[in-house]
Amino acid sequence: MDWVKIFSSANELKNKLATGKPQLLIIGNTRLCLVLFENKILALDDRCSHNGESLSKGTVNYLGEVICPWHGYRFKLATGREAAERSNDLKTYQVKEDESGVFLWI
Repeated sequence: MDWVKIFSSANELKNKLATGKPQLLIIGNTRLCLVLFENKILALDDRCSHNGESLSKGTVNYLGEVICPWHGYRFKLATGREAAERSNDLKTYQVKEDESGVFLWI
């Protein structure tokens, strides 16, 4: 595992990610769902553990959950936990920001 630079600055992050709108990021063979929520960037697995749909096609609610577009399963952005415990939780990824950019631990 290693830190991978995903944005060169906080300004680039804010220009490329709309608040509360999931976005797909692919690093190698790993598909991630990135979300800017309450001024924090959060990353978790992109595939719903229930049926495999891409969560980056979903929406984010006011509770900080990404909602799968197929069956409405909700996953907490900060923890990856499925809200109703009907499906496996998702892996989340640590994000850090410093003067040289925004990085993801993967």
